[in-house]
Amino acid sequence: MTFYSAIIDGASVTGEAGFAVLNPATGEVAGRAPNMGGAELDQAVEAARAAFLAWSARSDEDLQRMCAAVTSRIEEHAGELADIITREQGKPLNGLGSRWEMGGAVAWAGYTTALSVPVKVLQDNSEGRVELHRKPIGVVGSITPWNFPVMIAIWHIMPALRTGNTVVIKPSPLTPLSTLRLVEIINEVLPPGVLNVVTSDDKGFNLGAAMAAHPGINKIVFTGSSATGQKVMQSAAGNMKRLTLELGGNDAGIVLPDADPKAIVEGLFWGAFINNGQTCAALKRLYVHDSIHDAVCEALVDYARAIPVGNGMEETSVLGPVQNSMQFDKVSRLVADATTRGKVLLGGAPGEGLFYPPTIISGLKNGDPLVDEEQFGPALPVIRYHDVEEAIALANDSPNGLGGSVWSSDIAAAKAVASRMACGSVWINKHGAIQPNVPFGGVKSSGLGVEFAEEGLLEYTDIQVVFS
Repeated sequence: MTFYSAIIDGASVTGEAGFAVLNPATGEVAGRAPNMGGAELDQAVEAARAAFLAWSARSDEDLQRMCAAVTSRIEEHAGELADIITREQGKPLNGLGSRWEMGGAVAWAGYTTALSVPVKVLQDNSEGRVELHRKPIGVVGSITPWNFPVMIAIWHIMPALRTGNTVVIKPSPLTPLSTLRLVEIINEVLPPGVLNVVTSDDKGFNLGAAMAAHPGINKIVFTGSSATGQKVMQSAAGNMKRLTLELGGNDAGIVLPDADPKAIVEGLFWGAFINNGQTCAALKRLYVHDSIHDAVCEALVDYARAIPVGNGMEETSVLGPVQNSMQFDKVSRLVADATTRGKVLLGGAPGEGLFYPPTIISGLKNGDPLVDEEQFGPALPVIRYHDVEEAIALANDSPNGLGGSVWSSDIAAAKAVASRMACGSVWINKHGAIQPNVPFGGVKSSGLGVEFAEEGLLEYTDIQVVFS
């Protein structure tokens, strides 16, 4: 069994005790992580605050050079990190699995490294010169989820470092191992204290809540549920922390009557079942016009039947297990209820261990739990509609507003529908295709602020206006 260490001020720290991290495919222990508390959090924040003085004083060119070195180190260790991700998260090495996640992590790190925020001249005339400068905020606290442990960590870490901030990151207790190793690798090229990691099993001391309330942390970046995001906002009020919150989604897709079921089926399936449906911006409700409803359902079932499900360490696996028992139980509960309300077209019952087969259920409606709740797992409700106005109203009938999609052979018609969907991102004939050069964020209860691109980079800065 491998024991992983945290990194505080550039040094390995094991803490007083450790906790086991399980492989969801086998139930075996994938490794042990340090179980840390308030004292270690204080040490990490103190180290980050001390390192901020020199790190934030570096030139933009120097910060870019250091971030390029970080990106290179991540790329060099991509295979090793992918293996750890699969063992603790469950996703397969192949397909849209851990190797794909590491490819995304490297791409995001590289793109973020290339960004810069130049001084903006607001006025330069006889009345004087006014410049808008972007200044680093200070210590950034990053709280990451278990579904994409390395890629989301990179989404948090790299823009913080690029803009001159220092970081304390806390990964999910379900998948801390890859983040611990990632931070250890990055620290090989960073000064001590610039990037620190703390871990906890969250069964006693709630490390995430302590970070949100900590007076030494100037900004919190959190990816997770809307309910927890609300608690983060409340705790962060004490010192007016800056916040970026990417929260839950219950994304809707609308299939227009002119769509070709065979042409869109692959995109529909992977929009819904990428990472076994354990993705904030996955397609979680599919509204299909009555005229092609049955054809779309048939195409989806045929496609899904051919997807191999198994242990992620096996090269033939394309989907793996649900990551943890709590999420497995939620999916099981929602699907069991849905089987009494609709028609099971595929799956519909738990497999062995934490494996749950791809499940497709028709005959449901808004108000049914599988439609209204974010299932965050391998189950897709297909809802029949008769009128496009009805479909738009049903799609928008949710407290969430992260992503959405429209599927059609007529791009202009699809865009017209897309413009009326109440969500932060809308895709045409695809779903969840985020990019490092495109801002990403939610509306309503799905978040606050944006990530990625220049707009996301600016979230890690404060404005200072200089008059001369």
